Amino acid sequence: MRLSIFLCWACLVPSVLAAKGPEVATDIAPVHSLVARVMQGVGTPELIMRPGASPHEYALHPSEAAALARANLVIWMGPGLTPWLQGAVEKLAGDAAQVALLEADATIVYPLRQGAQFGEEDHSAEDHDHNHDHDGVDPHAWLDPANGQIWLRLIANELSALDPEHAGIYADNAAQGVAELDQVRREIEGVLAPLRGLKYLVYHDAYQYFEARFDMPASGAVSDSDASMPGPARIAELREFTAQGGLTCLLSGPQTDPRLMQAIFPQGAKTGILDPLGIDIPPGAGLYPALLLDMAKGYDACAD
Repeated sequence: MRLSIFLCWACLVPSVLAAKGPEVATDIAPVHSLVARVMQGVGTPELIMRPGASPHEYALHPSEAAALARANLVIWMGPGLTPWLQGAVEKLAGDAAQVALLEADATIVYPLRQGAQFGEEDHSAEDHDHNHDHDGVDPHAWLDPANGQIWLRLIANELSALDPEHAGIYADNAAQGVAELDQVRREIEGVLAPLRGLKYLVYHDAYQYFEARFDMPASGAVSDSDASMPGPARIAELREFTAQGGLTCLLSGPQTDPRLMQAIFPQGAKTGILDPLGIDIPPGAGLYPALLLDMAKGYDACAD
């Protein structure tokens, strides 16, 4: 069951305001959710990527391109996640203000992990130095709710600069969203506490931020951060690794090819779903906290 506190994320304030808020375009559903939370009572942002589509490669539909062209503010993760969008933003929304969240100074970022197996030197979410050399940055930064809190405030500031009439609403919404994510973090800690020390693989190396924040390190990944298909050598390495390391669980995305799992775990394994984009959650202000909670519950599949 979801906490009742999240009802305020899912419902828009019904008041009708005299002035229209900014036209805002966003890329992925988690970013759209954060912007929708801040804009409650003023307006609704546009989501220009279909839910469930891979952010790494995408072709805009005409209606999505039109929404981008209407925008006077574009809030997106940045070219590290959606490189195909950079040219579209420049061409269709060149006069709009832009915020690339991965490039914001306060954003917590980690370098891409290399190889099929992960070492013991994984990053601490508490003492990371915010290295902003963006070449080789893992782009899945929304899976750390601390970044979500940072971005709520940033989004409120950007909206207020464009729309000072509603600055108070944006600030209040952001502050409430930050407090709600504190509650999300506490609930996730409760879900994961009995599961500390699990040894598992992930299918797609997209979860580093969640792993670091909640001390749930994966042992390796079938596919790199860009979701590219693994080659035979990598599959063979993981097959040997799982046989020797006592790994019996694979946490995959909603659209994982089961044949790869069978190749890596010929003896069979537990499987669970980690959905970093919230494919099955309705888009809107409630998606982001629900996505994080569902991520935590996905680890139950690995439990004994």
